[in-house]
Amino acid sequence: MMHKFGSMFRGQERSPWLWKVVLGVILLLVIVLTVIGMYWSNEPAQFDVNKVARETATEHGYDPNKPLVVGYTIGSTLHELVSTLLNKPGGYISNDVMPPGVFMDNMPSWEFGVLVQVRDLSRAMRKEFSRSQSQSTEDVNLKVAEPQFNFDNKSWALPSSESEYRRGNKELMDYLNRLAGTSGSGNPAKFYARADNLVDWLSDVNTRLGSLAQRLSASVVDENMTPAGVSDEDAAGGGHQRAYHRTPWMQIDNVFYEARGTTWALLEILRAVEVDFAPTLKDKNALVSLRQIIHELDATQDTVWSPMILNGSGFGVLANHSLVMASYISRANAALIDLRRLLQQG
Repeated sequence: MMHKFGSMFRGQERSPWLWKVVLGVILLLVIVLTVIGMYWSNEPAQFDVNKVARETATEHGYDPNKPLVVGYTIGSTLHELVSTLLNKPGGYISNDVMPPGVFMDNMPSWEFGVLVQVRDLSRAMRKEFSRSQSQSTEDVNLKVAEPQFNFDNKSWALPSSESEYRRGNKELMDYLNRLAGTSGSGNPAKFYARADNLVDWLSDVNTRLGSLAQRLSASVVDENMTPAGVSDEDAAGGGHQRAYHRTPWMQIDNVFYEARGTTWALLEILRAVEVDFAPTLKDKNALVSLRQIIHELDATQDTVWSPMILNGSGFGVLANHSLVMASYISRANAALIDLRRLLQQG
């Protein structure tokens, strides 16, 4: 009997130490995962589109002393954007089901912003840039690559998003090798750097930036005005009421980082456009307008020094990072409209 009581007493003495060990392990795990999450949250730096294009071409057998063929810089930039998504610290995080990735939301939002630009450009390359006219045949590689980049961005397995995007990148590289004449294939690829092709892609960019600017501005107040074609009398009669919507507090940083990812990718693409469409831009006197857009978007990549995205009111004490981002994007979008107008002129 005394032996039983002694055993119980000793068990009670040991249990506090056991709990301390368990809590210590949990605390250490939380700290480690937090540090890893912070490291994975670092946004990739900008890259030199000319350098990447030259290195990619040389790596695949292109003569380093020859100028790159038209379209290669844009294609290699698209390839590098996808490679960055897959190979940055932490890899592709949007479909993670394990910590710390599953608890992160800023980097997945950034990744989605980049992915939207990848999808838009790959569609433009398939539909416009690689075809001489609407009745021409689609490129054999691009018609495979474009659907791959449009695969579900949150698929974890069977198949995973990463495997589909890698397949798309492989098809894109096969196209680039055919474009540069290094594939050994008897079916050379084409790239048509015409003004009308560029205008069609810029129209998509225009829509994307306009939507982002509106969503960012909604961090303060977004007012749904009377729809077009509805008279003020009908609206006042109750058929169409004005509704006020505000970005939920927990979604503000997600929209902000989606905009950061979109503008990061768009900056690189526009720099590549400046290279491959240089004759067209000069002929239309549109080169200055393109550089103005790049200048405006470049400011969106400035370092965010605040530990969190602030949502202060318009002229309040706290900053509003979303409104600052919306301002840069709106100015770039206005310049984009001017660029499209110049390209459409004869």
